[in-house]
Amino acid sequence: MSSPHLRTRPAVRGLQYLALLGYLVFLVFPLAWLVSTAFKTPQEIAEIHPHWIPRNPTLRNFSDAFDLQPILHAAGNSLVVAVSASVITVLLATPAAYAVARHRSAVSKGALGWVLLSQIFPFILIVIPLFLVLKQFDLINSLPGLVLVYVVWNMPFALWMLRSYVRAVPPALEEAAAVDGAGRVRTLISVVFPLLAPGVVATTLFAFINSWNEFFFALVLLKTPEKLTLPLVLIRFIGADGVASLGPLAAASVLATVPSLLFFAFIQRRLSSGMLSGAVKG
Repeated sequence: MSSPHLRTRPAVRGLQYLALLGYLVFLVFPLAWLVSTAFKTPQEIAEIHPHWIPRNPTLRNFSDAFDLQPILHAAGNSLVVAVSASVITVLLATPAAYAVARHRSAVSKGALGWVLLSQIFPFILIVIPLFLVLKQFDLINSLPGLVLVYVVWNMPFALWMLRSYVRAVPPALEEAAAVDGAGRVRTLISVVFPLLAPGVVATTLFAFINSWNEFFFALVLLKTPEKLTLPLVLIRFIGADGVASLGPLAAASVLATVPSLLFFAFIQRRLSSGMLSGAVKG
């Protein structure tokens, strides 16, 4: 005779699938509606009772988006900033996370606590001091200055995430490598870091998407049109009177999501292979 717990498991699992389906619908709906709007004519967009599938699909919104704003140039700026910030963040956070995870002391705990505490400060509270500091180093209205800000902004969560992955690596593996005669650097390169591949990939993805989509710091620091990133260009589709060019805006927004999706698709394969590699080596 089956227990009550086993009898209720299918019902619980059904509720879990239902909740997951609702969450997926919640996530997919904005993107699906955005893509639909990007292919609609102005008349269809202005209809009181909109519909999902455009009756007369058009690419005019995409051509208008390129004509109205320098999307490709802004996307290039965003790509340079996002890639640079994500790579630098991971390079700095990985050894720092190892030090915090392996060498536990009051100093490391205090430093980690302060890093996490800094995340509760609202951006508006730090933007003026940040602006003044960057101005002293002539980094206002420059992509390197924005990269520096994004590295500092992404570092706390990256450090916390990688610390969890480091703690999941058994110290016995390092001890075994030391017994075999491997030095500390060789142990880190050959044993520890390969097992951190899934964490490094996930952290890189997080830092890239955060930097690609960030708007507030870019708005404060970048001034000239040739330095603007993609989120700042998208806001220009809304005129001074507050009226938005919905068709071109939707088309440009669809194009803005493509690099993130491609980057995720590319790095997700590395994440899966890294997990399998870590499982075999562990």
